[in-house]
Amino acid sequence: MSRPAGELLPHHESGDRAALLPHHDGSALHVETAEPALGDVVTLRLRVPHGSPVDGVALRTVDDGEPHEQEATLDRVDSSDSWWRATLRLHHPVQHYRWSIRSGPHLRWVTGRGVVDHDPTDVDDFRISTHGGAPDWARRGVVYQVFPDRFAPGSDGRPRVDLLPEWAEPADWEDPISDVHERAVRQVFGGSFWGLRDRLDHIADLGATVVWTTPFFPARSSHRYDAAAFDRVDPLLGGDEAFAALVAAAHERGLRVIGDLTTNHCGVGHEWFRTARADATSPEAGFFTFHEHPDEYESWLGVRSLPKLDHTDAELRRRLTEGPESVVARWLAPGALDGWRIDVANMTGRLGPLDMNHEVARTVRRTVDATRPDAYLIAEHAHDFTGDVDGGGWHGSMNYAGFTRPVWSWLRDPEADTSFLGTSTTLPRRTGDAVVRSMRAFHAPVPWSVATAHQNQLCSHDTPRWRTVAGSDDATIVGLGLLVSLVGVPCVFAGDEIGVEGGDSDQARVPFPWHRPERWNRRLYDAHRRLLRLRRDTAALADGGLRWVYVGDDALCFLRETPDDRLIVLAARAAHEPIALDATALAARSLEGLVGDDLTPDGELVRLPGDGPAFHLWRLHR
Repeated sequence: MSRPAGELLPHHESGDRAALLPHHDGSALHVETAEPALGDVVTLRLRVPHGSPVDGVALRTVDDGEPHEQEATLDRVDSSDSWWRATLRLHHPVQHYRWSIRSGPHLRWVTGRGVVDHDPTDVDDFRISTHGGAPDWARRGVVYQVFPDRFAPGSDGRPRVDLLPEWAEPADWEDPISDVHERAVRQVFGGSFWGLRDRLDHIADLGATVVWTTPFFPARSSHRYDAAAFDRVDPLLGGDEAFAALVAAAHERGLRVIGDLTTNHCGVGHEWFRTARADATSPEAGFFTFHEHPDEYESWLGVRSLPKLDHTDAELRRRLTEGPESVVARWLAPGALDGWRIDVANMTGRLGPLDMNHEVARTVRRTVDATRPDAYLIAEHAHDFTGDVDGGGWHGSMNYAGFTRPVWSWLRDPEADTSFLGTSTTLPRRTGDAVVRSMRAFHAPVPWSVATAHQNQLCSHDTPRWRTVAGSDDATIVGLGLLVSLVGVPCVFAGDEIGVEGGDSDQARVPFPWHRPERWNRRLYDAHRRLLRLRRDTAALADGGLRWVYVGDDALCFLRETPDDRLIVLAARAAHEPIALDATALAARSLEGLVGDDLTPDGELVRLPGDGPAFHLWRLHR
């Protein structure tokens, strides 16, 4: 059984054709002003396909807690749709709204989750944020994640043993990652920013436009999320000199660089924490929550090596997040970073009854905007981010909940025992309908400006590798196709492009086999190079609206549309019945194969192929 995604009404089809439904999203076809200000009046449009019953349309909003409705007017009619228009005055920093469609005695609502025939809660309303969105270079970019110790050694090779700190355990580039976590995080393979600088051409050639490096501050682990200082680059990575050389070389190539900052905690070796433990009257003692000084203190998830920071302390905020002298601001100076990824953003400022999370996010955003208005600010969040991103703090979130988990549950190897972040149970293998409903559930409650800034990833340094989860090259490429074609900023973890595998986060952090090209999966490399470049160079994949066309157990089909370009995407995890679409409803005389063969309508129908696993993408021509 298949049906249009989000449709909670009886299934509407004409013969064997998949139906298109009334539609609205935050893209330029439907919302006239991309970044409005408080008090602006914005023109909104709802498209209603011909054949969909409609006697009238209204726009429902909520101002000061009270709902209001206004009648929409018929704006224009084209070959496929009727377009209804209404205006919305932005009375609140984040304005909610939804549409109603009347047909005889029946009333349907058009919400962020789709078309429904029951009264929905306001949680599913569309939203417009007046806070401003992520910079264009980020929304239209492709991110390449680097774990610096494992990416590329510099010309000096692995670090000299006599320069290693006491915690580190030297490893050769081809040594295996220890299967004991406590040892794995001490292994140092010798990657550096000199090595990363030398490999920037590889990154740019793939089609990536942004380099995200996990933390580079001195620490007591190879992952460096236990920072020992925030004012310098770890000498193991080449120090400040190598960092400056990396950023300069990246900018010369048109690449941006974003760093990784933990605002929730630091390491026990951090100078602030050592001072706090040594002197309970010191300013630094207020940066932490001591239950009994100096040995009983709050830490991240009870991990004693990661003491939690207390953002109620004004001096901590001044040093870390607030103002021109803060850590956040210092590394965004001209010629330095182009943005931050904030580690454990979901836990920052939260402890029992205390919740300063949104205040911390807004503080960081103010500092970023004052220091570098075109910087990108992305938050780590592994589950439900919808209550924490309204556009006023983080530009968006790592989209584990609304992209990674649904894609895994649809495409994962059915023979594997796969779990997901924070869970101990096997991840179920779900149908396309369940997957799309999950995606829409997480997409609906956030403004479009946030959804387009979210960072989508198939895997990261905190998960198993995508090739391992997918189980085959075919499924890996289908996932990659969804990564580049769904709403959000695609992010690739270094090594994914050559088929690196690993069954958990430690094993996923393997050194990049530069000197072993025979190990590279050339099919995956070619697919990454082609699809990442396509995402980089195709405006509709970054700026286009998202309209679901057809959802079956094994096939997903959707449109990405701007006023100047229209694309249709088909992703299949298995062979399925060919999908018949109404050529008139699509306003398509031909389909140009950007990934796959060209198609021409057969009479009134366009029949999409039923092969799978497969990924196809076409440009529609009127």
